[in-house]
Amino acid sequence: MYQPNQHTTKLSLFFSLVKRSLRGDEHDYTQGSIRQAIVLLAIPMILELSLESVFAVVDIYFVGKLGSDAMQAVGLTESVITIIYTIGFGLSMGATALVARRIGEKNPDAAAHAGAQAIVIALFVTVIISILGVIYGGQILGLMKAAPEVVSQGAVFTRIMLGGSLVIILLFLINGIFRGAGDAAIAMRSLWIASGINIILCPTLINGYGPFPELGLKGAAIATTIGRGVGVAYQCYHLFVAPKTVKIKMPHFNWDWQVISSLVKVSWPAIVQFFIASGSWIVLSRLVAEIGGKDASSGYQIAIRNVVFFILPAWGLSNAAATLVGQNLGAKELERAEKSVLLTMKYNVFFMSMVVLLFVIFPAPIISIFTREPNVHGYAVHALRIIGTGYIFYGIGMVMIQALNGAGDTRTPTWINFFGFWIFQIPLAYLMSKGLGWGTTGAFIAIPVAETGIAIAAWFFFKKGNWKKVVV
Repeated sequence: MYQPNQHTTKLSLFFSLVKRSLRGDEHDYTQGSIRQAIVLLAIPMILELSLESVFAVVDIYFVGKLGSDAMQAVGLTESVITIIYTIGFGLSMGATALVARRIGEKNPDAAAHAGAQAIVIALFVTVIISILGVIYGGQILGLMKAAPEVVSQGAVFTRIMLGGSLVIILLFLINGIFRGAGDAAIAMRSLWIASGINIILCPTLINGYGPFPELGLKGAAIATTIGRGVGVAYQCYHLFVAPKTVKIKMPHFNWDWQVISSLVKVSWPAIVQFFIASGSWIVLSRLVAEIGGKDASSGYQIAIRNVVFFILPAWGLSNAAATLVGQNLGAKELERAEKSVLLTMKYNVFFMSMVVLLFVIFPAPIISIFTREPNVHGYAVHALRIIGTGYIFYGIGMVMIQALNGAGDTRTPTWINFFGFWIFQIPLAYLMSKGLGWGTTGAFIAIPVAETGIAIAAWFFFKKGNWKKVVV
């Protein structure tokens, strides 16, 4: 009789867990195998954020066919939109921390109430951003040192993208609610739908297939906004019509100062934290454009899109750590929370090691997918190879930072980001690029150097253990 060996049994168990994670089966993450908990959460979270990165890659791929002016307009707009991502990430982190803690305490109604209050905050915030974006789209590109022809061509793209801020923030926020509840599969599917629609509409509206007119750069913005909007509609269906763990009802939207203050207490440092990080990327984008001109800026934006594409799956693993920390702290399982983070970090380091080899050895073929313009291609290859050297440290830092965030200790990562990016990375980039005369190479080198320092600091504060005492 055939007896399966140990490796066959482990492989069978892994694929069984993958199927369960994609189906979204309910699971208590405060008990049982930590490895299984990580797989059940991480697989859909990795796929979710991989598909979020597809938005950026799809846009730059099709827009790349429109020339370097269009590429720079998209890249600089996305640099500004990182501020919106920052608000979405911050609110999402606050929602994840509170929802996960309430789920760990076995109180799903309080988790739903916290999620509803986070949505209320998001609605107030996005109205202001959308109005400003629609009115000042062209001026925003000008402030980013875009050439006049880039401003002329890209202003409408910027207005549409910033005008659709609501769907960007809600997509991040509601998925944060699902992640906190452990419903990672629903968050994943919402991105599948949004990305799928964007992939179909982007070339259709840019080039004008069938009954659709040729809209050029404007079409890319419309396609992305529609895709995200449909993804949000899917999320709302599972929050209000066919809920699982978190069931939001209309009374949950009644203004609750206590919950609002708890969300703000956790979210505002997270918003500042991500704003610090994204703001530094904006400064570096401006520096590269100022030093190297249009070709360097376009090449840098293509490289960054690829960096983001491969970082977001690792961010998915980090989000799994945040959920496990939040739920286990709620269940008073402090040792289990710490073990979950350390094991997740090991998996992330392994993944990022593979990416380092890919970026260092094969940057030219990767960049050739997006552009073959010699100057743009050269800058992009150079940037990707340099930035890619720090990926292992990116993986360590991301897990440690998200673990602290998931515990509700969003202040510590905020200070780490402030010193790492604004006190160290930006001055270093200016020193090497202008002071030492290294040009764009100096700006590129500053990125992995600063990220390495951030990873070391995050590890230090995680091991101190003060995050275990945070109350949310």
